[in-house]
Order: sequence, then C-alpha cells, then structure tokens
Amino acid sequence: MLGFFRVTPIHEFASYAHWRHQFMQRRLRLGILFGLFYFVTFLPLDTLTYLTDGHDPFVLLWIITNLARMALLLLCLWLIRKQNYRPRQIIAVFLLASWSISLLHRFHETYTGLATNTPIAEPDLFSWALSFITQATLVPVSWPLHLISQLGVIVYYFGVNSLLGLQVVTPGLPAASLLLNTFWICCICNCSVYFYEKLSRANFATNRQLLEAQEKSERLLLNILPRPIAEQLKQGPDIIAESFAEVTVLFADIVNFTQLTETQPAANIVDLLNQVFSRFDQLAESHGLEKIKTIGDAYMVAAGLPQPQANHAAAVAAMAVKMQETLAEFNAQTNQNISLRIGIHTGPVVAGVIGLKKFAYDLWGDTVNTASRMESHGIPNGIQISEATYQRLQACDDRYQFRQRGPIVIKGKGRMVTYLLEPCATDVDIDQAVTQS
Repeated sequence: MLGFFRVTPIHEFASYAHWRHQFMQRRLRLGILFGLFYFVTFLPLDTLTYLTDGHDPFVLLWIITNLARMALLLLCLWLIRKQNYRPRQIIAVFLLASWSISLLHRFHETYTGLATNTPIAEPDLFSWALSFITQATLVPVSWPLHLISQLGVIVYYFGVNSLLGLQVVTPGLPAASLLLNTFWICCICNCSVYFYEKLSRANFATNRQLLEAQEKSERLLLNILPRPIAEQLKQGPDIIAESFAEVTVLFADIVNFTQLTETQPAANIVDLLNQVFSRFDQLAESHGLEKIKTIGDAYMVAAGLPQPQANHAAAVAAMAVKMQETLAEFNAQTNQNISLRIGIHTGPVVAGVIGLKKFAYDLWGDTVNTASRMESHGIPNGIQISEATYQRLQACDDRYQFRQRGPIVIKGKGRMVTYLLEPCATDVDIDQAVTQS
C-alpha cells in the first residue's frame, strides 16, 4: 500500500492535468481499497448476527447489500487497472465507487421501509458525514464531482422516498435541522476539496518553476564545467585539482584578428566569433573533447580529461582537421577570408578549478605552454604538432600524413622539431583532382 503514497517527480509530467490524472488514479485506488477493507471487516460480524438471530431476512438483505457494494468496488478497481486509461473515466469510476458506498445504503433503507410498511428510519447523518468526508479526504477530485455524488444521495433520500410514501423526516429531527446539517456536511467537504485543488495547482506550479530554475542552473553549470567536476563542486567547497599523466591539448587562433577588429564594427566581430566558435563547440562535443576556454580569438580544447581517454591524440587530430574544414565552409557561406592556426601538443597537465567567483576549469603545466607555442609559431591554415603528438599519431593512425618542419626556434623552448599534420588524400580526393586537371 505504500506505493499509493509514492510521490512521482514533477519533471516526469508534461502538465498539471497529467500529474493530476495520475494522482487521482492512485487516490481512487486507495479509497476503493479502504472501502473494501471496511466492508470486509463487517461481513463476518453481520454473518454471525444473521446466524444467531434466527436468520433475520433483513440482516441477510444487509449482507447482500454489502456484497453488492464490494462487487461494485472490485469493478471500479478493475477499471482503474485497465490499460489505456482515459482521464474522463475518473468521473465514472468515482461516481460508481461513491454511490456504491453511500447510495446502496439508502436502497436498503427504502426496501426495509416498504417491506415492513413503516416509516423509513431516521436519516443516519453520521454515516453521511463519514462517507462524504472520507471521500473528500482520500479522493479529492474536483468539487463539482463531489457535489454531484452528494446530490445523488440527497435527491434519492428526499425525492424517491417521498414519492414512495415513506417518511423522510422523523418527529425528533425537524426538517430545517436535517437540511441544515446536510448542507454543512456537503459545504465543508466541497470547500475542502476546492481549496485543496487550488493549493495543489499552486504547489505544482511552484515546484515546476523551481525545477525549471534548477535545470537551467544545471545547464549553465555544465556549460562552464565538465560534468564530473560540477558534481564534485556541488558536494562541497573543497579544492578541485587533479594531475593527468598524458593528455592532448589544442590551441587555435584566428590569423590577423587584431587587424580585423579595426575594420569591422564591434557587433560584427562578436557575431563572427560566436558563429565560428559555436561550430567548434559542436565539433568538440561530437569528438568527445573538453572545451577549456576561449581567450579573445583563441580557442582551447583538450582530450583525456577529466575522464581518461585512450585515443586522446587521435581525437584531437580529427577535430583539428574538421575545424579547418568547417572554417573553409564558413568562409564560403559568409564570403569571409578567415584563416586559422592550430597547434597541438601531448603531455602531462594539472587541471582544476580555482577562485571563488567566475570560476572555470583550467589547465596548467608545460604541456599547455608548448601547445600554445605550437599554435603561435604555426602557419595560417596549418595544423602544427609537437614531436610527442607526432609519435602517438604516427604509430596508430594512418589517416594523416606529416611534413617535418624544423627544427625551428620556439619561444621559451629553444629549437624543436615539429610537424605539419594533413589528412591523407582519399580516393575521392584523387578522382576530384584528376577531374579538375
């Protein structure tokens, strides 16, 4: 039964109506089961009374009435369990369950009064109050449905019994008192359901807004930090730092960007960078790389962190090639003439998050400096890689060809042997070259 009290996360529901429908299904099932348990507990007692009181036919009728109630409640339970349950069926199931509990009792009173040729028994306001309040508490469907359920009982009691000639008001209970008690029983139940509905709707809207704000914050955090780092940061304010024995770092820089800013409006420059770097962001995600940051017109990504990656050098090389191809497509589409320098190096780094405000995931170490030098000492539209990256690509990847460049003087590093990485010509490229010639 604990499953009936299970709270389903709000984000699983597309709307309040959807959540309300699922909630009412569970609460209807709970209310029906309570009704079944109620009648089952009284059944042995009623049976014993029937057997010990000389087989009173009216006691037998009461037992049959309760068995009919239980059968109708089981039918309601079956309807709720049906596949492809429709929201409108809640109305029929609720009224059937409600009247099987409250109205069948009135049928029994009517039959008893007719069979004994005596006025109907004094109306049992206690059972009415218990029935209506229990339904309003366990199954708070919309208040008009509760009103219909209550009116069905009241109209039957006063209308049908009066038409059959049965007395509906006893001398000990004035009509005004009976009507006033009935009114307040119904009023309290329906007002409770009405205010519960308002509170429930407001609570759903508030929780939805909080959830959307939380999801938005989560997306913003994941745009700043890798997911594992973001999870660590949410656990506590401890320093986040980790050493990686080997990763591959890529720097890319737009050639002559400073001169470009002097000839273009600021809005155009920002829009241009946004378009280019947005394309690079998509490439980084598709190749499984971690974007580290942008600095002006420089773009930095890395592979092999924060999660280790066996083919980090190959992943970065593949992205570098796609970056050059993507920029060429961008130039053709926008009539620009932008060129890119790319530098790549492989080695150990330290990674972590520093600062209290505007924090970011960053890398430190000679590997980062060397990758930056590979870019700054590179050539336009070229991909310059270090000896370390060359050794890893040359040993396991035949998709590229390498042209040795150097040794060249690298600022802060001295003379270094570097390589220019180019994709190998495919059969399609060769056929196109032959056709063009």
